[in-house]
Parts: sequence; C-alpha cells; structure tokens
Amino acid sequence: MKSNIFSGIVVAIISLPLSMALAIAINVPPENGIYTAIIAGIMTALFGSSKVNISGPTAAFVVILIPIVQEFGLQGLLICGILAGIIQVFMGIFRLGTLIELVPYPITVGFTSGIAVVIASFQLKDFLGLKIENFSGSFIEKVTMIYNSIGSFKIEEFLVGISTIAIVIYWQRLNTKIPATLVSLLLITTFVYLSNYSEFTDISTIKSTFSFNIQGIAGEGIPPVPLQFINPWNNFDFSLDLFYKLIPHAIAIAILGALESLLCAVISDGMIKKRTNPNKELIGQGLTNLVIPFFAGIPATAAIARTVVNIKSGATNQISSIVNSIFIFIAVLLIAPLLSFLPMASLSGLLLIVAWNMSEFKHFINIIKIAPKHDVYILLTCFILTILIDMQIAIAVGMILASLLFIKRTIDLYTIKLITENHDDYCDLPSDVCIYDINGPMFFGAAQNALKTILTTENKYKTIIINMENVHLLDMTAMVALKSILDTFKENNTTLIISGLENRMKNKLYKIGFHEEKNILEFHMTIKDSLSHINYTKKNT
Repeated sequence: MKSNIFSGIVVAIISLPLSMALAIAINVPPENGIYTAIIAGIMTALFGSSKVNISGPTAAFVVILIPIVQEFGLQGLLICGILAGIIQVFMGIFRLGTLIELVPYPITVGFTSGIAVVIASFQLKDFLGLKIENFSGSFIEKVTMIYNSIGSFKIEEFLVGISTIAIVIYWQRLNTKIPATLVSLLLITTFVYLSNYSEFTDISTIKSTFSFNIQGIAGEGIPPVPLQFINPWNNFDFSLDLFYKLIPHAIAIAILGALESLLCAVISDGMIKKRTNPNKELIGQGLTNLVIPFFAGIPATAAIARTVVNIKSGATNQISSIVNSIFIFIAVLLIAPLLSFLPMASLSGLLLIVAWNMSEFKHFINIIKIAPKHDVYILLTCFILTILIDMQIAIAVGMILASLLFIKRTIDLYTIKLITENHDDYCDLPSDVCIYDINGPMFFGAAQNALKTILTTENKYKTIIINMENVHLLDMTAMVALKSILDTFKENNTTLIISGLENRMKNKLYKIGFHEEKNILEFHMTIKDSLSHINYTKKNT
C-alpha cells in the first residue's frame, strides 16, 4: 500500500508540469491538461485492465490535436474526444484490441519518430523566446515562422530552457528517488521568479502568457479551480456537416490512443509479469475519453514514460494511478498561483526531452540499416507524411502499404510445381497424367497464377491431379479459379483430381457447385490414392 502511495506521488510530480506543457503545445490553456490528468488517472484505474498504466495527456497526441484546435477550437476538440471515446468503447466491445497489436513495427516507429520531430520543432518558439503573434498553420509554415523570427531570439529564455534540460539529465544519472523534473523546475522557477521580480529579466511564464475567467474568478496563470463540470456543446454550433468533419479526426484519436495504450500495456506487462486484457483496456480508455470532455479535459491515453516511472517507484496496482490524480487535484487547489510561475522555456525544455525519448532514434536508424527495403519504405513514408502532411494520412497510408506488403509476402510463399512421368518420386506416373503440387495459401493473386499455369498444359494430358495437401487457405477468388478450371476440363474431356484437400475447404467447394463425377471430378485423400485409382481404372477398361 505504501509503495503505491509513494509511486503515485512521484508520478504526479512528473505528470503535473508535463500535462500543462502538453496542453500548451496544442494551443489550449494549461489547466485543460491538468483536468485531463486528474480524470484520466481515476477513470482508467477503475475501468481499464492494466494495474499500473498511468493515463493522461501524451506527446503522441500533439500532432493530431493541433489541427483540430486550429480549425474547431477547444470545444471542437472536446466533442472530438467524446466521439473518439465512443469509437474506442466499440473497438473493445468488438474485440479489436488484438488486431491493434498487429500494427507493423516500422509504422509505429515511423509515425512516433515523426511526432517527435514535430513536437521538438514547435517547442523552439518558447525555448528560444521568439516573438510570433499567430503561431498556427502547417509544419512548413510554422518552421518558416520560426526561421523568420530568429531575430527576436532571447538568450535568457534559451538559457532557462537549456538549464532545465541539463539539470534533468544530470539528476537522472544520480539514480535518486527524487524526480529530476521536480528538482529542475524548483531550481529554475525560483531563479526566474527572483530574476523577474528584481526586473533583471523579463522571462515568459505561465502567468504572463495565460489568463482565465472561471466561475466569476478572473486572473492570470492557472485557475485555483481543479475541476469544473461543463457542457461541451454549450454555445457551439454543432451540425451534421460539422459531425462529418470531426469524425476523421475522432477516428485518428481513437486509433492512436488505442495503439499507445496497448503498446504501454505490453511494456508494463513485461515489467510486472502480468497480462493486460487489450479489449477491456480499450473500453476503459474509451470511457475515460467519454467523460474527460465534460470536465474540459483533452483526449488521453496511457503514457509510457510515466508508467515506467510508476513501476520503478514500486507500484503494484491501480491505487498508484488514483493517488496520482488526487495529488494533482490537491496541488492545483493549494498551489495554483505558484505553478503559474513556471517558465514557458522550461516547459518547452521538458517537451524537448520527451520528444527525444519518443523519437526512437536508435531503432529508426537500425531499421534503415538492417530491415528489408520494403519495411524501410514504409518507415520513411509514415515518418515523412506525419511531419509534412497529416497524422491521419500517415497511419492510413502506412496501414495500406503494410497490408499490400503482407499480401505480397504471403503470395511469395505460394509455389506451384509441375510433376510428369519419370519423376524420381513418382516412377509409376502414366505419360498422360501430370501432377500440380501446390504449396501455400491460395487467394486472388496466387489463384490467378495457378489458373494460368494449369490451363497452359491442360491439352497435353488426359488426367491432371492437383495436390493440395499443403494448401490451408482458399478464398473466393481461388474457388472461382478452380471452378473455371473444372468447366474448361469438362469441355475438353480432361479429368480433374483434387488430392489432399482439407474437409472444411472441400465443403466450401461443394457449396459453389463442385460435385464428384467419374472421369470429370474426383477427390482423393492422398497422391498415392489418386495414382492407385488411375492405375486401377486403366486396368479395368
């Protein structure tokens, strides 16, 4: 019990500033990230399957949430979150959790690395203290704005950001139980407060950047109101046309959230030697994203880095996640004014660390060096599309490419071999009989190839045996191709013998019109049975 309480507090100390930084990264007020962390920690603990996962705002979502906020505002994002939650619940109900786990590794690394590049690039504005009035648009447009604004670079902002990073890296190497994030932010925030107070510097903080007006309470920085129930549809012109525009974004949030949650579950399961039910986990994440928007929270998913810290701090069950939420709730209630003094450059520094950690740089380079070229193409396609165009398109194109590659590789497993008289294994094979030995699954591409191959030799032989002992899959295209072969053989008085076909596939052929008929179509269990039957027939005619 004590270890779970301790780990929950440790994670909360890390989650609080990160949640604010991630909210700021998508152009919404920092408190929206805080609300997300509070609700997500409790909801996923109660309804999810994982015992140790910590959910909240994550860096993976930044790329797909920014365009939503830019086009539809915060309320549009909240409605998107509700729709994504509904989709995730249905994904869990229909047991799609196991399918999500089958997403190819190059796709995951490709879009994760792409997200890291986007996050790191967008943090340069606050990290360098650049003055950009309307920091919105595509990746290229934002990078252009950063380049054009480099003249407004403030050395003091940069020093704050780089010092934050340096302290975090140094403190982590000491292997103490005190979180590096806490130490770094305490030292830097204190220094910035004193420096700004003495008017020696004018470093941007949350207080100088954000203001609020909630429940009649107005002020700057973070509101001392940890939670507020809202109606996401209030004063929002929601229509069927808008629904159609939001659905693609909601699907992208649902899929990416599912991928991140289940990937986190796989990692945490390996660390604690437990097994997470992927479908229940999806339902838990879906219910979480359904509820969060009613408290002004943004979409959430399981956070790998925070989950790892949770486990290493001694967490064994869901209590740590609940403690994490309670601690954040109390912290906002008691020290919101102090949190408002956090420097913007420090929060950008933290996100730069997050971006580097999620970039999977070594894995990215390793795939390029040793993976088959098709996997490299998929990796680079997802990576480039995520950065330059859109996360939704990157995932969709990546999945299409991976599916095509899977089909190609499966077809490559298929072989068809012609066996005629004087073959070493079939010395008694008559001259007017041939065997086609088929290995591997038979579906569209492979089936058409088999059809062409068999029909080219059909006129040379009186009986053709198709050995299908090693065929374990027949799709509709393959069955139609076999029917076409049979119809052609009927016209030319050629006998077709199918050997070794499994009963379940034989029954499928019966359903589409295959019927055994002497000298036209016959089924036998083995090649030996087929040859014995042919030789017996020849002797008795």
